[in-house]
Amino acid sequence: MGKIAVHFGGGNIGRGFVAEKLYASGYEVIFVDVMESIIEQLQKTKEYTVTEIGGEGEKVNKITNYRAINSKTHEADVVKEITEADLVTCAVGPNILKFIAPVIAKGIDARKSSTPLAVIACENAIGATDTLAQHIKEEKNTPLNRLEDIHKRATFANSAIDRIVPGQKPDAGLNVEIESFFEWVVEKTPFKEHGHPQIEAINWVDDLVPFIERKLYTVNTGHAAAAYYGYNRGKKTIHDALADSEIRNIVHEALDETSHLIVNKHGITVQEQKAYVDKIIKRISNPYLEDVVERVGRAPLRKLSRKERFVGPAAALAHRGDKDVKALLGCMEMAFRFQNVEGDEESFELAKILKEHDAKAVVKKVCGLHEHDKLYADVVKVVEKVQGSKIKEEL
Repeated sequence: MGKIAVHFGGGNIGRGFVAEKLYASGYEVIFVDVMESIIEQLQKTKEYTVTEIGGEGEKVNKITNYRAINSKTHEADVVKEITEADLVTCAVGPNILKFIAPVIAKGIDARKSSTPLAVIACENAIGATDTLAQHIKEEKNTPLNRLEDIHKRATFANSAIDRIVPGQKPDAGLNVEIESFFEWVVEKTPFKEHGHPQIEAINWVDDLVPFIERKLYTVNTGHAAAAYYGYNRGKKTIHDALADSEIRNIVHEALDETSHLIVNKHGITVQEQKAYVDKIIKRISNPYLEDVVERVGRAPLRKLSRKERFVGPAAALAHRGDKDVKALLGCMEMAFRFQNVEGDEESFELAKILKEHDAKAVVKKVCGLHEHDKLYADVVKVVEKVQGSKIKEEL
């Protein structure tokens, strides 16, 4: 019997990154989703393509050897697949982890194999697999008497993923266009007893934190900064935004601030981090990706939260007290101005929160900052500025 991976999430990251790499390593991929349209397409189509876009041109990869199951209508089939699988991955968004946990828990509980199931969440969030594991281990999903030996049935490992998937063409179907560069780093320590899964694309490391924070505070900070400044200044794509020298300089200033944290916290050299920043700016400036600012800026509530790309590094720097965070505060201002954007629910919710609450309450609710945090007062001023300009617009 060949290697089997059950993957939750039939979206662009799932098809274009995770499944592509699993397929290349010899896995049969079982896609699981609740969106009937995606599942039907995957069931009716026996292959799709992933086109890698880079400075050297395009490379087209054909993906086959997959099946698809709707977990809403065929949960028992999903549970059965998990009982026999080698690996479970997901790319559903951090807020959806709690919804996929129950069916994964049932599959884990029913396993008979002597080798634990490897569980790796591939999300844009720190400690996403830990979060998924917490949901799986809740009493409503896994009985208390089964928690004691759950490690015999499942091994949970955090990961960091880095690959830009731009907006796709309307007629793309299942086919995905994606940047050629990628990074997939997974902690290997949890797999000491049985060894980690054999996946060629993964870089297995002992300490994942430096990789996660460097990626989140460089790639995600830079990408979102360009998106929010670009949106507020009428730019169409990230390439257009970074072609504006003023925006490009602001993004560099924000990454200078996050680089100070990364270098001092994780022992990465100044030269190494500078080279990484330069590479990231070049990547997200790629004109062939045609990455629109609204797509990159979507979900502002999540991106303004405590452990995310702006507040996370700014709070850490404010606590250290050895680096100004003016550029990161500017990025937060632009993110708070990302309101009522068509197709993005969070931007409408953000506008509602800003209208219904005072600045202090907004900072506590959205950013998770409080009076004892050194960054708190500065972010309150940012929110007051945004709210003040909104009132002027309405007068």
